[in-house]
This record gives sequence, C-alpha cells and structure tokens, in this order.
Amino acid sequence: MRIGYKLAWLGWSLFGQGLYFPPVGDTTWARVSPAALGWCQPALDSLLDFVGSTRTKAFLILQDGRLAVEAYFGGFGRDSLWYWASAGKTLTAFLIGKAQEEGYLRLTDTVARFLGVGWTSCPPEKERFITLWHQLTMTTGLSDQVPDPDCTDPACLVCWADAGTRWAYHNAPYTLLHRVLEQATGLSTQAYYASRVGSRIGMRGLWVPVGYNKIFFSDARSMARFGLLLLAKGVWNGDTLLRDTAYLGQMTRPSQPLNPSYGYLTWLNGQSAFMLPGLQAVFSGSLTPSAPPDMYAAIGKGAQVLCVVPSQRLVLVRLGEAPDSGGAVPIRYVEELWQRLKRVFCLAAGLESPTPLLAFQVFPSPASETITVAFRLAQSGSVTLRAYDLYGRQVVTLVEGPLPAGVHRFRWDLSQVPAGWYGLHLQTATGSERRWVYVSR
Repeated sequence: MRIGYKLAWLGWSLFGQGLYFPPVGDTTWARVSPAALGWCQPALDSLLDFVGSTRTKAFLILQDGRLAVEAYFGGFGRDSLWYWASAGKTLTAFLIGKAQEEGYLRLTDTVARFLGVGWTSCPPEKERFITLWHQLTMTTGLSDQVPDPDCTDPACLVCWADAGTRWAYHNAPYTLLHRVLEQATGLSTQAYYASRVGSRIGMRGLWVPVGYNKIFFSDARSMARFGLLLLAKGVWNGDTLLRDTAYLGQMTRPSQPLNPSYGYLTWLNGQSAFMLPGLQAVFSGSLTPSAPPDMYAAIGKGAQVLCVVPSQRLVLVRLGEAPDSGGAVPIRYVEELWQRLKRVFCLAAGLESPTPLLAFQVFPSPASETITVAFRLAQSGSVTLRAYDLYGRQVVTLVEGPLPAGVHRFRWDLSQVPAGWYGLHLQTATGSERRWVYVSR
C-alpha cells in the first residue's frame, strides 16, 4: 500500500499527471476563465493593453494546461507562424537530452568527435577540451567579441579562455549543436525534432536555415505545447518523451557557477546573480524579480518568450516584434510583463509572498523554515488539508473543519520536519487538489 501510494504521488506530481493536455491532431483546447481562477479582470485588461501596445502578435497563458488567456494582435492568428529566435535554444537543449538518452551522444563528448579536429582556430590542446556540455552551458571559452559572433567558420571561432572558465552568450557554438545533432543521429534537426517531439505532442514547427543558424518557427499554441511538456517534466499525457529526468533537472538548474541564472540553454529565475549577453559583468539579484523564483524561461531577440512556473503550474507565451526594450535577451520586458501579471493574480493581495497566487498555492519550494499554503473557497464548507511524506504517511493536519468562502492562508512550521519531498492534499466540498514541495536543510 505504501509503495503504491508513493508511486501515485510521484506519478501525479513529478510526471505531470493532473495536468490537462490538448489532444494531438486536434484544435480542441480546454479553457478556464480568469474569473474562475480569481484573477482581477481590470488588471488583466490592462495587461492585454500593454502587450498589445508593445508590438505583440500572440500572448497566451496556460493554467494547469488549460487556456486562461489567448490573445492575438495585428492580424496575427491562431495558425500564424512566427520565429522563436534564441528561445529555440531551450528546444535544442531538449533535443540534445533526447539524443543522449538514445545513446547517440554524451555531454562529455568532445565537439571534435562530431565536427572533426580543426572545427575552431584554437590550438589543438585547447580545442580538444571543448565538449557538448560547454556548448550547452555557454562556457566553450570561444570569443564572442569577434566581428560576427554568429559565424561558425573555424576562422571565426577563436579561443579566448580555457573551456569552462568563462561564460559568454555566444550564438556560434550553440548553432554548431545542430550540426552535432545531425552528425550523431544521421537525421536533420527538423526530422529529429518532428519524430521525437513535434508529432508526439501535436506541435507544429519548422527549423529554417537562416545565415549560419537554424531558427525555429511555429504558431503560439505550439510554443505553449512545448512549455506544457516542460512543465510536465517530459511526459505528455502519459507518453514519456524524455525519461532522463536528471537531465531535465540539470537543464533547469544552474549549470555552472559563472552565471547561476543559466541552465542548459535556458534562463533561470530566483538565483543570486546573473550575466547578460555581450557583457562580462555579474549583476546581483534575480533575473526577473517580479516573477516566481522557480520560473525558468526561453527568451529570444525581439521578446520571444516562453515562461514555465512549476509552483504555479503556469505557462506563458509571448511572440511578436521587438518592443522598445530590446536586446538579444530582453529581460527588462519580461520583468515588465511580470510586474503586470502580479496585479492580475489578485488573490495574492495581502499575502506575505512575492509569488502570484492561483486557486491553490504552496510557497516557497524549496523551503527550510516555513511553508505557506493559500487557497480560495468558492463556497463555505468542510476543508481538510494534510501533508504526507513519500511513503504516504501523514505528517501533519493543517486544517480540518468548516471554513467560510474566501481566501485562506495557513503556515506549516518546518522546524521539526526532515528534509525531503512532501505532498500537500487539499480536500474541499467541491473537489481535491495536490501540490508537491521540497523541504531543504
């Protein structure tokens, strides 16, 4: 019984069960109204006015996989295609993880294994230490200060530092990962993507050669599908696309100490410091202070944005032309989005948390001192809120009894709680929900 309960918890939380997945090969997509989520409509109207005024073409928000917001501007529609720019890097990282799982490559492989000796103009003793891991983490040591940082010709790939000792946002080494993938698998990037991801989650998209690079184009819903796949930890409605959960975890955690806000070709929030393209300065604080700390994002030139927030079970998509605040990675624009989103999630008003609150929220995670649980009751009634460990053993009852309609908040003191994963189960008269949290020490 306990083992079965443990597996049920793991299946529900860690592998995305309980999320809604839109059908493959169908335009049907379940929706949830912002009002049902307790969102503030005037603030949402203001947010949509803002995104519409900043040359946005598509703006989507998924809550638990369902469409809460879907807006298009300037003649752009549900089936219109747009480029991802560097937001496609995160999709590339997923494909590299899949190729490793299938045995085509290893992150510890040298780039020369696939591209041949002399793929750079570095001395041989430096080139031979550059691995696929360095490409994924932007730590190849190749100079990003060359006249054309997109150029992948050996003459453009000049060693600046030893691999692993310098972080620099550099397109050319990233671009070469596509060539590595194709050499390793024997398939084009498009064919590998379509067979391993696109066809399995109903995601439309094309990798198009543009100059030295390959740029991904898709409709906004396809970008949202990929975000939902990431939220569900590589499992799409029971179909496991990537079993290597360790790789997915590494992809969305600090990959190296030089820039803690960068995973595998993915931007991370909630870290102590961050670096930006073209600069060697290290800035203190979080990449997007107004967003939840556990948010991670694919961000590209022109503010092509895909945000995934595991604690909120939320996915955000923005496609469009460059707003006034541009750059290769327009983090200022992403911060402006989240400043407005915080006002939309009006259940958060009065709560001692910087995190937006949805229908049932647990924060922070990980936590070491206290965990706050907050939820909205649409009607008065009996409520039970309990915490369980991995083996299904009850750890604490936080609530048991009748509560009035409205927003409620409870704190769980963790001073006597061992480190590890815990499941919080909320049972009300209208249904039940679960959340997964980690207690750290």
